[in-house]
Amino acid sequence: MLASSGSGEEQKEEGATDFIMHHIADDYQWHIVTLGHTHITIPLPMIIRDHGEWKFFMSSDFYDDHHEPIAHDGYMISHGKLVRAGEGHGDDTGHEVEDDHATAAADEHAPAQGGFLNLSITKNVASLFLSVFLMLITFITIAKRYKNGVAAPKGLQSLFEPIIVFIRDDIAKTNIGEDKYQRFMPYLLTLFFFILYNNLLGLTPGAANLTGNIAVTLSLALFTFVITQFNGKKAYWMHILWTPGVPLPLRPIILVVEIIGIFTKPISLTLRLFASITAGHIVVLSIIGLGFILNSIALGVVGTLFSTIITVIEILVAVIQAYVFTLFSSMYIGQAVDDGHH
Repeated sequence: MLASSGSGEEQKEEGATDFIMHHIADDYQWHIVTLGHTHITIPLPMIIRDHGEWKFFMSSDFYDDHHEPIAHDGYMISHGKLVRAGEGHGDDTGHEVEDDHATAAADEHAPAQGGFLNLSITKNVASLFLSVFLMLITFITIAKRYKNGVAAPKGLQSLFEPIIVFIRDDIAKTNIGEDKYQRFMPYLLTLFFFILYNNLLGLTPGAANLTGNIAVTLSLALFTFVITQFNGKKAYWMHILWTPGVPLPLRPIILVVEIIGIFTKPISLTLRLFASITAGHIVVLSIIGLGFILNSIALGVVGTLFSTIITVIEILVAVIQAYVFTLFSSMYIGQAVDDGHH
């Protein structure tokens, strides 16, 4: 009786949790807004290679007029994943959920069982392309002004030039060195602005949560890791493999610690950015959803005002996290290229 009496509240909380996870997770369509029972979405291309055959669909093919998932050509989107129709339709408890649409399509159209290659464009991938496009427009415009010999910066140039100079003088030169920083500047600038653009884009309504995706932050960290290791000088590797000033009996222990340290650096870069961005989105959405869970207008108004303040803080965090990721990357690179002559 207790369980049944509280089922309504549990469903509300579960619905709010689904709402939060839906907004921070990746998807095969770009959901903009829901007006009543109307879902305004941008369908994205689905690209599948199955048994040597390429198949192209739009994500809208996998939803009916009521925005319920349906099977199409033997495939279906289930819990945010593309699966074969009739497979993987379990609920959150792991029990199979019957789907008449999927079963009907599976009988006639399902391909032979086995794995398939999914190269579909998800919301995060589309956001990645969007951010790259915006960066290209921005910096090609600025580069043209420099190429034309414009004396006084203005417009976009006046906004971005102090940031570029700051990264050059206070991050690259300071941590890598006056004589070595130049060849790492393109990477550091790309890293900073890529993270900054996507952090800020993620705060806009209906946007993707690209830098809150751990696969993306891991990829960025791996770039720094590879650049660091491949540019490591003799002094860098000698410090790791034969740390000076350490008694011989302790060298094996220090060696293990140093090797572990090589891999903890990209892990820390990955988790710091991922956790900061994801946590911010969850906090804002949780505060907004609290008014709906408790069905309180007053709490909804207060929550909206408070979430606005949190969003302003999130803008600051977006800038800080871009700076921190770039700063630590430059420090790791600087340690690797140091000649050790002090």
